[in-house]
Amino acid sequence: MLLDEILKHNDQFLNDAKYLNYEATKFPKKQMVVVSCMDARLIELLPKALDLHNGDAKIIKNAGGIISHPFGSIMRSIVTAVYELNAEEIFIIGHHGCGMSQTNPKKTLQKAIDRGTVTQAVINTLEYAGIDLEKWLFGFDNVVDQIKNNIVLVRSHPLIPNDVPVHGLAISPDTGQLDLIVDGYKEVSSNKYK
Repeated sequence: MLLDEILKHNDQFLNDAKYLNYEATKFPKKQMVVVSCMDARLIELLPKALDLHNGDAKIIKNAGGIISHPFGSIMRSIVTAVYELNAEEIFIIGHHGCGMSQTNPKKTLQKAIDRGTVTQAVINTLEYAGIDLEKWLFGFDNVVDQIKNNIVLVRSHPLIPNDVPVHGLAISPDTGQLDLIVDGYKEVSSNKYK
């Protein structure tokens, strides 16, 4: 069982004091916050490609790295990182070949029904209550456009200071190559969004 393996490993990790290799404070040394995708290929690749080590940055991950609401948990985390944890720059990093660009909400809902988790009646009730499940489950069509949309949302947010650069990059999940989409320094100097 996976849980048993994890707990056994954790006991050994503690006994060998391996945690000492990862000591850091809650304040990011590089004073940055990263919003990225939860893709398993990026767990080690993203920090290596950015030369990040334990304690260097606040990293926020979710499906597609999507900031779906200006007052949702992702934006709350960004605002907290800026005001409480001394983050001075924001990096929005999407990735090529993201699964959220290939989602099919109808198929996802059908899988939930097929698994027995949900009935069509539950889906109907949620939709009757005004929840557009297909829109909620849909990711995006184009990663570059999604990165730009995230940047506009962050830059336009009333709690994000004008002088905080918001950079946009797309990473290759195969090689770690970073493609610059938006240079946040240029956006700050032009005050394009405020």
